Amino acid sequence: MYLMVLFLIGLMASVIGAICGIGGGVIIKPVIDILGLTDVSSASFLSACTVLMMTAYSVLRGLKNKQDSKIDIKNVAPLAIGAAFGGLVGKMVFEGIKTFLPFSDMIGSYQAVVLGIVAAGTLLYTKNKKNIKTKRLSSPIISLLFGMVLGCMSSFLGIGGGPVDLVVLYYFFSMDTKTAVQNSLFIIFISQLFGIGFTVFTNTVPDVSIFEIFVMAAGGIGGGILGRKINAKIDSEVVDKLFMAVLFIIIIISVYNFFNYLN
Repeated sequence: MYLMVLFLIGLMASVIGAICGIGGGVIIKPVIDILGLTDVSSASFLSACTVLMMTAYSVLRGLKNKQDSKIDIKNVAPLAIGAAFGGLVGKMVFEGIKTFLPFSDMIGSYQAVVLGIVAAGTLLYTKNKKNIKTKRLSSPIISLLFGMVLGCMSSFLGIGGGPVDLVVLYYFFSMDTKTAVQNSLFIIFISQLFGIGFTVFTNTVPDVSIFEIFVMAAGGIGGGILGRKINAKIDSEVVDKLFMAVLFIIIIISVYNFFNYLN
């Protein structure tokens, strides 16, 4: 039953993540927290594994079909590289705060607060983005720095990126919704690949079983397949509405998790 719940969480989150370009970790991590299925570190790692498999399918399938691919390698690669290295900083911040706190699960309350603020800010921007004049960033150095900030924040929160990535792509690169979705998934894929590789290499994998990883990964791949098909059949306005609905739910879950971790 436990493994089935994990699979369904991974599957549903990955479907939404593939449609909206948010990876799915922003849903998986707080949902696992609210259900109390595992500890904070394990939840973050399982979330990362799921997101990696979903984005791997979505990105590789997109690159294979070049006619449908909207990935801007030239401008987005520095963001992805920065996010990969920023993710390492986020992991160190996470472990440092966790060690400092008297109770390890207290870090979950910090994550909930930051995630709630991020989701609220992203929701506000997305709701008003039609009235906001965007820019066209072309400096690889600035893109690299932006990526490091995004990677650090995403790694600390254990969400794998997504919501803030989209805002950056909307505002600083003037991308439309569906273009931003594909490029966001590319950024998340690179950062998660690097982050999980570093975790394995440094032997800091949390106490999770191979079965947990397998079912979450299977959910990620299944979600990537379904989400990609759905995204191709709906227009950008529907994607935006779904994205805002998800952000609103995440805010509510974050508030609940904050008070739950304090008890």
